[in-house]
Amino acid sequence: MMNRQFLLNVPRLDSGLYRDATNTPAAAPMDSGRDYTTAKSAVSRKQTENEKMAIAKLLDQYMDPLLRGHRATCRDLVLSALENGFTAKSLYDGLLFPAMQRVESMYREDRINRVSEHMAVRINRTVADHVQTRLDRKPALNKRILITCAHDEPEEFSAQMVADLFEADGWEVYFVGGGIARDEVAELVGQLRPNNLLIFGSKPSDAPIVREMIDYIREINVCPQMNIMVSGGVFNRAAGLWKEVKADLYAETALEALQLADATEAREPEERDTNGTKKRRRRRRPPLLAQMEEANC
Repeated sequence: MMNRQFLLNVPRLDSGLYRDATNTPAAAPMDSGRDYTTAKSAVSRKQTENEKMAIAKLLDQYMDPLLRGHRATCRDLVLSALENGFTAKSLYDGLLFPAMQRVESMYREDRINRVSEHMAVRINRTVADHVQTRLDRKPALNKRILITCAHDEPEEFSAQMVADLFEADGWEVYFVGGGIARDEVAELVGQLRPNNLLIFGSKPSDAPIVREMIDYIREINVCPQMNIMVSGGVFNRAAGLWKEVKADLYAETALEALQLADATEAREPEERDTNGTKKRRRRRRPPLLAQMEEANC
């Protein structure tokens, strides 16, 4: 049985790595507001650096029991982190998402087998279900988002965590998972009229399908002011692919997606002729998309 003694070494956010930032001795009296602001900014930067170090250490502690399938150890480690000052949002951003990225990277590189990958995904999902209940909840924003993803367990789990973060931020969230036909997604868009459609965690083989879905939604002109965002998966590994599939927005991480969705205004509808048909332009197949289509043949 795995020794859980290392759980006692979970870094606290109010001690240890943070003492030099939070317990700095009082300095000589400041001569100006600018001096005070500069000193305060330096302490804030130091705290941010220490937070990153602490969460990185926690991630390293988490990965071994995760890959070995030790559910109780992973759960206890995260519970201890919450008790020691980590916020649920910081655990999403610094632990759960990076852990999934490591697991999928290791699986793609044949460093772990399918059994280890399956166990890690399911343990991470169990932990996330608990951490989700600790997320701080903001008032309703009167904004709506529809989230879809690739049709596999790792991608669906990551997209579920994205949905958790948007819901905690005050968004009205509809999460449909993967494997949904484009016409059904378009029909739901017409019913819900969301501010954003987020397509998260696509695989290389999904890129042409994503392009077809976006083309279809724009062609039938359903909810023309809705922004379509892509994030994660192959879009993080192929620079510029998000433009080739005609998405409006791209975010590398879940928190970036949240910040971008919060800040972006409604999309400006495309110009259409008097019959309501979009004016067509002659177009070539984008090179990245063409490569992925050829690879799938």
